[in-house]
Amino acid sequence: MLNIADTLHRWCREARPFALATVVDVTGSAPLPVGTSVAVDEDGNAVGSISGGCVEGAVYELCRQVLHDQGPPQRAWFGYSDDDAFAVGLTCGGELDVLVQHIDPADQPHLYAALTEVTAGRPAAVAQVVDGPGDLIGATLSVLGDRWIADGALDEGPIGLTVADRATAQLRTGRTALVPLGGDADTCPDQLSVLVHVAASRPRMLIFGAVDFAASLSQTGHFLGYRVTVCDARPVFATAARFPYADEVVVDWPHRYLERATVDERTAVCVLTHDAKFDIPLLQLALGLPVGYIGAMGSRRTHDERHRLLREADVSDEQLTRLRSPIGLDLGARTPEETAISITAEIIAHTNRAGGLPLSLRTGPIHQR
Repeated sequence: MLNIADTLHRWCREARPFALATVVDVTGSAPLPVGTSVAVDEDGNAVGSISGGCVEGAVYELCRQVLHDQGPPQRAWFGYSDDDAFAVGLTCGGELDVLVQHIDPADQPHLYAALTEVTAGRPAAVAQVVDGPGDLIGATLSVLGDRWIADGALDEGPIGLTVADRATAQLRTGRTALVPLGGDADTCPDQLSVLVHVAASRPRMLIFGAVDFAASLSQTGHFLGYRVTVCDARPVFATAARFPYADEVVVDWPHRYLERATVDERTAVCVLTHDAKFDIPLLQLALGLPVGYIGAMGSRRTHDERHRLLREADVSDEQLTRLRSPIGLDLGARTPEETAISITAEIIAHTNRAGGLPLSLRTGPIHQR
């Protein structure tokens, strides 16, 4: 859907109904990913592509039919058939599962709000139910920053909240994905498949210190969807070969790199050097930036000395409360791999404003709004 955000934004502003055909599942070698859409308005104008040309004609006609009938959403499957070389299908040999639905912007004003954010370059997500009970298929919900908006079937109640929570989590990863939901009698008893369309850059994880712990943390950060940077002033250690899961490896003094890095409230800064000549200027700078998480590795003694030096560098007590040190949750971690899980567990808990306690020691809903 968001691959054609500019046109859909204009059509929604003009209150122009349209049919939206979206790739909801891909098998094998297909040309375009899940979430890619084609839209057709009532005048027959079309925008977008879902197959690079292989099945566009058939999808266009299906969109026209859905627009004319104004009925419930329809699913269509396109694959390759050896039995009929002239049948509509994908010459690449892959398979596409496509959902086609009628969209009236007057009935779903939150779509216009989401598309406004996307076209302005701000992060947003649109969750679209693509499988489940008939009255929910095609229902949409938008996440804008720290709030969500829905209409119709997802407007209120536990199902809407469940979808909103997952869409919010997916927005943090910066990745469009098809996610399964449901099966919980208290929140969402029905099994759903929800396609979360995401317009956002991946959050950044900045790891300072090219040590063994950094190698494991970069792998865990990559798994969680972060764009990982490893930075160290020592070129013999800061090499791409040592950090295959990092998106970039930078040789520079940590504070000098951070001065020019692009960061935001989703950025995690992990300081693993536990060397004062690197740590103090780096943390002095980081604690004044609008990043989401700042953690530093070291023993209790290192932590106390680090606090003393930061205070001498005029870092305020208020700023020091932002520093998670020693870094990580108390999991009894000893190996680099266990330590990486400890650190990322703390980042997840901090991001979600959770306590990091065992769920068995808590009462009430597992997922908080």
